[in-house]
Amino acid sequence: MQAGYRMIDVNVNRMSEGLRVLEDIARFYGAHAKVTDEIRHMRHKARKNSSYLYTLLIHERDATNDIGFHISQQNTLDRKKDIKTVVIANFKRVQEAVRVVEETLKMLGENERSKAYEEMRYQVYTLEKVYLQEVMGSMHRKNVIDTDLYGITAEEFARGRDNVEQVKKMIEAGIKVIQYREKDQKKLYKYKQCEKIRKITREAEVTFIVNDDIDIACQVKADGVHIGQDDLPIEVVRSMVGEEMIIGLSTHSPNQAHDAVARGADYIGVGPIFKTYTKKDVCDPVGLSYLEYVATNLDIPFVSIGGIKQHNMEKVIEKGAKCIAMVTEIVGAEDIVEQVKTIRKIMRK
Repeated sequence: MQAGYRMIDVNVNRMSEGLRVLEDIARFYGAHAKVTDEIRHMRHKARKNSSYLYTLLIHERDATNDIGFHISQQNTLDRKKDIKTVVIANFKRVQEAVRVVEETLKMLGENERSKAYEEMRYQVYTLEKVYLQEVMGSMHRKNVIDTDLYGITAEEFARGRDNVEQVKKMIEAGIKVIQYREKDQKKLYKYKQCEKIRKITREAEVTFIVNDDIDIACQVKADGVHIGQDDLPIEVVRSMVGEEMIIGLSTHSPNQAHDAVARGADYIGVGPIFKTYTKKDVCDPVGLSYLEYVATNLDIPFVSIGGIKQHNMEKVIEKGAKCIAMVTEIVGAEDIVEQVKTIRKIMRK
């Protein structure tokens, strides 16, 4: 039964190594304390359940002559393109390793010990679902507006271009986050437009946010929703959209900003900085002082919005804005692509 003990040794190591990768990603990338702790306990449990065999396993270990190493060195199937691929691969590695240990212990007549690994295998299945939803969901949402311009649709000001055409032009101009905002149209009209925009933005790898219409965002599988202070609470919205969808919240004061952070907003809108005419129910301008407060005191992504034009955008940037929403200045331009180039030249100064 030497081969059996070697199989257990290899797969306990494989299991532990896979769990360590998952633990460190949850810890350092996801900053998710609960999942990190759960994986750490599972990793220790994997070792503890086989500790009674430790001396025998070490004695039978023969890493130098293991043919698996040479096969692995020549294999190109395990290349990983991103963190999510690494996470999925390591969960499968752990699950397969647990199953091998479970079955090998049965062959060795260790049926009760085998049951402990069977229980662990089901725990890993459950953990995989939680991990992908919570850890990967928060990581996916973390850098949502790590960009310079945040595009927003507005048919009323777009020189006859509908929202779909505006989105195409914004994508052509290199804008990476686009919000669909349409206050006055019927639900079906908005849904059909969002269906088209979702397809376009997905193909272009552009983040697609839907303003207010949570149901439409869910149906078209948008990347996120943006809500206001008078909309449903963030906690309720999160329960509706799941862990992977981005939630942005408009804020107009330091108290609202701190509340948004505490309740789990992924980013906030800061504004209106100046007087704006693109929204009918907008509050009075909050000015540059609120923008400066957020930039100085809060660690949350934010987009500056409201009345920002070419002639005043330098003031906004000086106060700490890194991401700016300019509605009429972009969609109302005769040539959206050229306008975005001009705006970016000003930003680079």
